Amino acid sequence: MAVFRDEPLREIIARITGGERVIDVVDPDLGRGHYPGEYVEHEGVRYVHRPLRLWVDLAERLGLRLLLPRAIEPPLVRLTFEPLDHGARLRATADDPTERYGADSAFARISKLEDPGFVLDFAEALERVTLPAAPRILDLGVNTGDELALLAHLPDATLVGIDHSASAIAVARQRFPRAQLHVADLNALAALGLGRFDLVIAMSTLQSAGIDDRELLRRIVQDHLAPTGAVLLGMPNCRYVDGELEYGARMKNFRQPELGLLVKDVAFYRKYLQQHHRQVFVTGKHYLLVLGVVGSSV
Repeated sequence: MAVFRDEPLREIIARITGGERVIDVVDPDLGRGHYPGEYVEHEGVRYVHRPLRLWVDLAERLGLRLLLPRAIEPPLVRLTFEPLDHGARLRATADDPTERYGADSAFARISKLEDPGFVLDFAEALERVTLPAAPRILDLGVNTGDELALLAHLPDATLVGIDHSASAIAVARQRFPRAQLHVADLNALAALGLGRFDLVIAMSTLQSAGIDDRELLRRIVQDHLAPTGAVLLGMPNCRYVDGELEYGARMKNFRQPELGLLVKDVAFYRKYLQQHHRQVFVTGKHYLLVLGVVGSSV
């Protein structure tokens, strides 16, 4: 059993990547208020403090799962890591391209409402939007309606959602009967005659296969946005593996996140919205949110 007291992190990483899966370290609670790398002392023995967040992040970066730490002889806790089954990564595999993210797909297991970062960042973005008393809100790529659940505090809002998955829309209609939900291709948005909106939301939509994200953004701003309307765009910056949420956009043959394409897209959206007289905020972690508003109430 490996016990680590003041060894450098690089040595611990080497041991874990070399196959060491159970290690004993100083209880992170002992060093509350200390930063990683500072020393804490117990009964005359010095230990390097490392908070629980550090161990969680390390497990994620190494493609491992950290089990719940177990207290052993004070001041130590036992950390157990186990490899993730990367064959269990969620993928869009349906033969029908419109149902790759439908109600029967692997991605139906995911609820963004259980991602604290998404819920908090989405709520903060809405706080920056000045909406009229009875706003019209359009959700592009609404799927089963997780974003609509975060708009429940707007009882007088007209909620309109579009998705090309008939099965996802069927679920959303059961969850939100007052919403106006359409099964449609976003490339044919103009044919729906939806009018203009005070807020247009597009979460994990612009990067979808078969979507020209630049052209869709132009159509949103030029055809469907009220003069003082706001735009909230969300780009996934994560992947789902064996029950875990892993940070970072991935590219083939890259072990770690590669954010180049994501940054390029965000830069374009930001510049385009600024050109159309919107103040732009970029926030988020697992989902990067690009918000364009006319002025700001916060």
